[in-house]
Amino acid sequence: MRTLNYILLAVDSPAASEKFYSGLLGVQPVENSPTFVLYVLPNGMKLGLWTKDEIEPKPLPVGGVEVTFSEDDEAAVQATYADWSGKAKVVQEPVAMDFGFTFVVEDPDGHRLRVFTRAADPR
Repeated sequence: MRTLNYILLAVDSPAASEKFYSGLLGVQPVENSPTFVLYVLPNGMKLGLWTKDEIEPKPLPVGGVEVTFSEDDEAAVQATYADWSGKAKVVQEPVAMDFGFTFVVEDPDGHRLRVFTRAADPR
């Protein structure tokens, strides 16, 4: 079975993105070069940041990808919001939606970072 374990984002400046993501995620990259930055998150998921000018075949315009992080409950979502809202542009304040409680911020390239917890099962 195939496993999704790596997300690669096209970015304008890996250095600017590294500063943003290191501050937001609270981890340092395992690889950091002028054209590429790689994080391995505590759960094993990898997040790569590659300068858009080096990717082959050329990517679509930078931005527009949504990366989602889950939390255990609303309090954890609120705590992450309190931390991230001072570090990133907020595009959606914390709100209850049909799938759960969520908020969204943007990185320097316009990629969206959603944090959520699932809505309680009504059964």
